[in-house]
Amino acid sequence: MTIETIAVLSPGDMGHGVGQAIKEMGFRVITSLDGRGELSRERAASAGIEDVGSIESVVRDADLILSILPPEQAPTLGRAVADAMKATGLTKPFADCNAVSPDTVLEIAAMFEEVGATFIDGGIIGPPPHSGVPKIYVSGRDVSAIEVLDGDRMKVISMGPEVGHASGIKMCYASVTKGTLVLRTAALMVAENIGVGDALQAEFEKSQAGVWKSMTDVLPWYAMNSARYVGEMEEIAKTYASAGLSSGFHTGAADTYRILASTPLSEESREHRDLTRTLDEAIKVFANAALERKAAK
Repeated sequence: MTIETIAVLSPGDMGHGVGQAIKEMGFRVITSLDGRGELSRERAASAGIEDVGSIESVVRDADLILSILPPEQAPTLGRAVADAMKATGLTKPFADCNAVSPDTVLEIAAMFEEVGATFIDGGIIGPPPHSGVPKIYVSGRDVSAIEVLDGDRMKVISMGPEVGHASGIKMCYASVTKGTLVLRTAALMVAENIGVGDALQAEFEKSQAGVWKSMTDVLPWYAMNSARYVGEMEEIAKTYASAGLSSGFHTGAADTYRILASTPLSEESREHRDLTRTLDEAIKVFANAALERKAAK
């Protein structure tokens, strides 16, 4: 099958970056913006992604469909696309590239098995293409459709035929990367609320220079993706539990992300954020939100 038109559902922070890179590789890139907000529309327009309207139109036009959106929305989108394939009588390769557990991706895969469509399990590791070169780990019986994306802008790495392996490596990797970042955030919040914030920050700066740089480089704007990371931590917790380990750390991480998501800083985006904000200013906002939630209980 020749791949000429690729759908990206949806053009969020990662999705529009992937879509733009695909467009620059010479493919036509489409999406459905039905029900999407103004920021998604801005991102799609800036990336040269065409809005073709409904999911049914996406199924008609696309040669490959990529699902890239918050993990809690992945099953709903999967069902919508599978139903559109059934309604149109057309089956197209569908790649779920979301941060979901192997158990969840198997549930989504079953939707496409019902309609006879090729399903690809995908896991994206790394930043959007405009900030780096992400790796897309893939698994499934036939991943050839998505392998056309392998190149200078993105690396596609096959993990074999078993659905769940690509999602599994994403879950394990993110459990460390995003888990570590939110642990550092939580430690600074606790220190602030028990009156040792300045001392802890000074100690990190002196004895953990690399860790401190990571904190100052990332955490002042970390709230902007926090709502999305709640669902990711919950999927990681599910992955750990299915492997016989405690889910507790990552359910706790999800709860800390909820606190960040409750703050006004979570309303920012990569395109619209206060680049002058310091780490200390952000931590004070986060720590105060934790105290407010405690008082409300």
